[in-house]
Amino acid sequence: MASPQKGLKAVAILEATKGILALLVGLGLHVLAGENLQMVAEAIVDHLHLNPTSELPSIFIHAASTITDSNVKIFAIAAVFYSVVRFIEAYGLWRSFVWIEWFAFLSGAIYLPFEIYEIVAHLSYLAIAMFLINIVVVWYMARTLWQGYRHRRPT
Repeated sequence: MASPQKGLKAVAILEATKGILALLVGLGLHVLAGENLQMVAEAIVDHLHLNPTSELPSIFIHAASTITDSNVKIFAIAAVFYSVVRFIEAYGLWRSFVWIEWFAFLSGAIYLPFEIYEIVAHLSYLAIAMFLINIVVVWYMARTLWQGYRHRRPT
């Protein structure tokens, strides 16, 4: 069985990766402010030789089409804020801070009802994959917290 430290570091890497992706999205939105984002998304999908009607590319194109010039800066700021939170979480998990273990558990658990809804409303491989990854993280954090509680509890 993997040590708790290795598991926390794996979750930390996952959170840091989410932070990097969010930062890239935020910076990308800032750079592309004023552009027709749907056309940019379609050009990216075309450049990568992806089928624009398949699941992930169509989600990407649809998401880009819903962003207007008036809210692109709000999305960019929100993405940067989200990335900062993920980086703090990753750092705290890497350093095994107990309070951040609680934060990781709660911040993962809060998404579960929304992910279940997304699976029920719009069944997709992406929604299922995100749910399964999140359920593993939430389960692992709950287990880590429970084991820590049992070891700190007076006998």
